[in-house]
Amino acid sequence: MKQSEDLQEILRRIDHKGYPAYKDTAGAYQFGDYVLSIDHVQGDPFASPSKVSIHVDGKRAGFPADMTEKKHTRIALADALVRRFGKEAEQYSHKAKGSGKSGLIAVSRPGQEVLERSACEITPGSGDVLLRLEVGFPANGRTIHAGELSKILFRFLPECVHRSLFYKNADKKHLQAVRELAEDQFEIRTQLGQRGLVAFVADGAVLPRESGVSDRPMKQAVAFCSPQSMAVELELPYAGKIRGMGIPQGVTLIVGGGYHGKSTLLKALERGVYNHIAGDGREYVITDDTAVKIRAEDGRSIQKTDISMFINGLPNGKDTKSFVTEDASGSTSQAANVIEAMEAGTRLFLIDEDTSATNFMIRDELMARVVHPKMEPITPFIDRVEELSDTYGISTILVAGSCGSYFYKASHVIQMMQYQPEEITELAKQEAGRFADITKDKPALKPAGKPEFHRVFAPGKKGSQNDRMKIKGMGKDAVSVDRDTVELRYVEQLVDSEQTMALGYMVKYAKQHLFDGKKDIRTVARLLAALAEEKGIGAVCEGRYLPCNLAVPRVQEIFACLNRCRSLV
Repeated sequence: MKQSEDLQEILRRIDHKGYPAYKDTAGAYQFGDYVLSIDHVQGDPFASPSKVSIHVDGKRAGFPADMTEKKHTRIALADALVRRFGKEAEQYSHKAKGSGKSGLIAVSRPGQEVLERSACEITPGSGDVLLRLEVGFPANGRTIHAGELSKILFRFLPECVHRSLFYKNADKKHLQAVRELAEDQFEIRTQLGQRGLVAFVADGAVLPRESGVSDRPMKQAVAFCSPQSMAVELELPYAGKIRGMGIPQGVTLIVGGGYHGKSTLLKALERGVYNHIAGDGREYVITDDTAVKIRAEDGRSIQKTDISMFINGLPNGKDTKSFVTEDASGSTSQAANVIEAMEAGTRLFLIDEDTSATNFMIRDELMARVVHPKMEPITPFIDRVEELSDTYGISTILVAGSCGSYFYKASHVIQMMQYQPEEITELAKQEAGRFADITKDKPALKPAGKPEFHRVFAPGKKGSQNDRMKIKGMGKDAVSVDRDTVELRYVEQLVDSEQTMALGYMVKYAKQHLFDGKKDIRTVARLLAALAEEKGIGAVCEGRYLPCNLAVPRVQEIFACLNRCRSLV
């Protein structure tokens, strides 16, 4: 391995040369107690910044084994190290001057959720730390300014590394608190299934967010307090006894007036599939980690999905056992989203009436009298919600603001009043009983039968032949794979643009290696998730270096992305 002195010599030699001479710096260099690797050098000061990584041997990093042994604590520690390094790097970014992106020092910027990221990896057993970042190599115009890069590599970065990636210099109380929170969150997830719950919301949780563009907790917000009838008490390893609202398996209805917190509660539950950092307010809002938010999605692509559980006998004779469209309606898109979530292995649907197709959710008696049921191809969700729970073990949490018919189906009804919950199941059932004639003449619905899940695809016209597929992220809304755009804006449990980028690489890998006309889409999604689980997200990235801006998505989001890929055939 080269030494840091070798890098200094290279910088002296290439100073004031044309920018492409920076390529000579690529390689790994020993910097005392860590290794600096220049993995990719940008071709131009205005291009995407150079990719650099820092490797610290586990013995030198010194993080305790109880922080690195278990996966959930490793991810939490890595998240904390990225956040710390990012704060240090902010002090030095652009302090080295030049044109374009000169002087940039950037690392992943995590939000409120704790995600497994390519930005920082900790090796189980050894405790080795690998941190990836971007550096803008300085230039005057397009002429190398080696002195400014020397500042970054020999002054700024060493300061950031030593303050962030070595336990002896760390805020030990903070890191211990990070580990303990991760252990407590893991314990709650373990207890959900044991107690027959699909979600838990702790007393004192702060659910409202700062604003529509900020995911930080709202200041002076009303703290959550469980209704006595739904309160459960959990014993956690570090937080001790914690009380909160446990939402049981089955059908739960959330009702209340406008602006009283119904959708806010549902939003917290949909984000509860991820762990949150301390101070977020939702640290102890924990949801079954297979939960999927279901909504209407007009215009989405649907490929070979069996939506016959909800839609049959279309007037154009279109097959709903293997439904295909490039421009789905609200009802067909929501039906497909339900079936695809079942296919992906969900145990919980999260639904908001406001973002649902009305004709998919409910069909009232008057409409049924005017338009005969034989003329209506849609079996509404209300007619299947109990079957989904009783037969398939899939619970539903539904926010309803205007549709009272779901009172008949709900096993629990929660009313939100000024952001506080109250269980009103008995009252709701009593009031619903006064209108029993609404449904008394409705014929019994035959069980739907299990949907067909064996959907097989080939990679498309170009997929398997193209080794140079380009991946382009568009925030959380979409990702382009070889100029085919996959729309993801309504996959609402994607919480970070780095997850979207990772999905792009997964689609590319699947097209090149997995879609063969034999494997079904469930198998492909699970293989991709298994690769990321066992070998890290780098297993699906086959370039010369691993990008520093990837976060691992759940298998449910992998599945959702593949389902929206229009280039599969």
